[in-house]
Amino acid sequence: MNISKIREVTGLKSCDVGSLPYTEDLPRLAKGADDFATNKTDGSADLFEKTIVGAFLDKLEAGILVPAFPQFRDMNSMFLSTFEGLEKIKGGWIETGRLTSKPEYTEIPEVAAIRRNAEKIHAQIDSPFQLRVCITGPYTLASFFPYRTSQTYRQLGEALSEIVEKSIFSSKQGRVVLIAIDEPLFGMVDEPLIDKGAEGRENLLAAWEAIAGKSRSHNAESCIHLHCTSDSLFWDVKSLGIVESHIDDPLYKMNTTKRHLEEQDKMLKASIALTDFDQLIRESLSSKASDYALAEAWKKMSKGILAPENYLENIGVMTKRLVKITEKFGVERIALAGPECGLRGFPTYASAIECLRRVSESASSMALSV
Repeated sequence: MNISKIREVTGLKSCDVGSLPYTEDLPRLAKGADDFATNKTDGSADLFEKTIVGAFLDKLEAGILVPAFPQFRDMNSMFLSTFEGLEKIKGGWIETGRLTSKPEYTEIPEVAAIRRNAEKIHAQIDSPFQLRVCITGPYTLASFFPYRTSQTYRQLGEALSEIVEKSIFSSKQGRVVLIAIDEPLFGMVDEPLIDKGAEGRENLLAAWEAIAGKSRSHNAESCIHLHCTSDSLFWDVKSLGIVESHIDDPLYKMNTTKRHLEEQDKMLKASIALTDFDQLIRESLSSKASDYALAEAWKKMSKGILAPENYLENIGVMTKRLVKITEKFGVERIALAGPECGLRGFPTYASAIECLRRVSESASSMALSV
């Protein structure tokens, strides 16, 4: 598998999963995304563009080498709202026709903002940039369909592959190198539609293949972001290049993972930083910290009495995880290193960027030792 676009032979690159905290006017930012997508020139569109480009630059300046587009909007809603053939009802969405991406959404607005400002970004960092594009996967989106069928997965996969195709760009200033399929719900709940031998299971596999295959055909790698790997279906996606999950997931501990990586010719993204801030506080105070102590910590942070950075894991802890993963699976099977999930739940934007800086430094130290 050719992954030279992401991981150099002699090094290991840092990445992130996407989301960051946003404490300003989120409805206005969401409106700005729609206005920007439809080429309206107004204050909301300007706000959206400046916010996305500024946050992307912050990630790059923190040292993240393959940053995702800054995700402030709800990922599920932002993709469901871009499809034709859907209607929102109380309790979810229903299919009213063939699922396709709306013509006005030629690409994900966040990606468009970065592409249109590629020259500015390149000038500020003085080198070409690499971009990770995250999309909500068909399994997770289908969970919002109260009347979904086995065909829903395949139709969503085809519609999402259209969005992927429209959102991959490459220029001298920067390019999309990774498409990440975010499937946080896969494996978390019992779903009869994807039982072994069921038609829905084959359709979900086909949906993932459509997205990963579209990525590869446009010279970008693909990754699946999971919160649970108890169901092994994702290993069967032939075009899928990289797998990632949460720090405590058995994926990073089981010997079968190494066998799958070698037999399926895939790689791992090493998850090296916890992102559940409640868990970070509890681990800092003690594993038996009371709910009251947890609430007090949040209260002090909200008042500015206590810096959230006090609860972040240090670079040594992150590096220790990275070393353990590379020793178990071999550095040649580790494509990237980054936080386990998005940072939207962090108390402040500054603490999220500091977490990314520590992740970057940890990955860089490993790259130098390879």
